[in-house]
Amino acid sequence: MSHPVPRETITLDEVKQVIEAAEAKAREIGQPMDIAVTDAGGHLKSHVRMDGALIASISISINKAYTAIAFQQETANLQDVTCSGGDLHGLSDAHGGRLVVFPGGIPLIRDNEIIGAIGVSSGTIQQDQDVAAAGAAAI
Repeated sequence: MSHPVPRETITLDEVKQVIEAAEAKAREIGQPMDIAVTDAGGHLKSHVRMDGALIASISISINKAYTAIAFQQETANLQDVTCSGGDLHGLSDAHGGRLVVFPGGIPLIRDNEIIGAIGVSSGTIQQDQDVAAAGAAAI
């Protein structure tokens, strides 16, 4: 009897590489961060709260990673369309308030497949985006 094969997702070793790269960028810019990585299904695989990172940013970082998986794109791409007057205005209130529609969430891609996502929070949105991009580049 054969068993179904699970959907390809990020490995724990890859998660560690992503977080290490993101932490290095956060240290380089002098901004402690909350860094979350989800698997391909949007479930939390790991979270790191650097010393000095904001407590409020724990859930924000996790939800940025979730949003990047849910929409299969960077959360930065959702910013303009969800503003007042945008086609998706109010989206951030949908899905139980779990969606985060500003920069800092990026899908993680291996062999042209989304295998997870990183979400980063505690700095400015540009700092969040830069740290997330550094983590995503580790894949």
